[in-house]
Amino acid sequence: MSWYRHWEGSFHVKHAVPERKGSWEKAIAIAVVNQKGGVGKTTTTISLAASLVEQGYRVLLIDADPQGNAGSGAGIERKDEQVTLYDVLVNEAEVQEAMVPTESGVIVLPSTMDLAAAEIELVSAMGREYRLRDALIPLLDEIDVILIDCPPSLGLLTINALCAADAVLIPVQAEYFALEGLGALQQNLSLVRRHLNAQLYTLGVVMTMVDTRTKLATAVEDDVRGYFGDMVFSARIPRTVRLAEAPSFAQPITVFDSPSRGAMAYRRLAAEVIERINLWKGQG
Repeated sequence: MSWYRHWEGSFHVKHAVPERKGSWEKAIAIAVVNQKGGVGKTTTTISLAASLVEQGYRVLLIDADPQGNAGSGAGIERKDEQVTLYDVLVNEAEVQEAMVPTESGVIVLPSTMDLAAAEIELVSAMGREYRLRDALIPLLDEIDVILIDCPPSLGLLTINALCAADAVLIPVQAEYFALEGLGALQQNLSLVRRHLNAQLYTLGVVMTMVDTRTKLATAVEDDVRGYFGDMVFSARIPRTVRLAEAPSFAQPITVFDSPSRGAMAYRRLAAEVIERINLWKGQG
């Protein structure tokens, strides 16, 4: 019996885990990454995960940031006895022990502040860059999409995410200094490809916190599209009060306010993500 079958009874009927929808050979792992903080990485990871579940895909959200905001924002209550990503990376706990289903249908691998210690404790460990990749191997035939919320740095946690990922998705804030650090990020991704994960693919760039009422947002978007070209998704994520409120209710925007502009924007992004994956895999 597959591990996810064991949990079906814990979901409301409409949130029961569906049969695997992805037609790829194995799960597609996507690291949501940007070395600059405050660009909407966590909101994008949560909302994209929930939007993909709505479309019938089986999604695992991995919270690789010690702040643990992706887990709490997706609806996970923190418990002292809970197995977390720290246990998976440092103590080599089985990944299935740490996975928690949520009401939205997204399955979460949570983290706590203990994860910050992992960067130090893994320094001398064999294969330290590949701990997450190796831990996920048993799930690759069970899940469609794995989304990894990365911390705003290029430490060992982000390196683990990039080594486990097939692709990266880069959120870019539609505000001044949006391009700050992106050159360094591109350089670091090149280094990861050269030395650790040669197949790492850039799935695309998504504009976040877009306020269409301002000339600044338009100018920044033009700059980003000029820099990245066709890599930028057509879907743009607006800056809205409802998107900002959703995490405080521990719900993805698609659950918190399903008809909202933010929810619809993430649904459009999810459709584009699947389209790009299919084209990338030669199935589009």
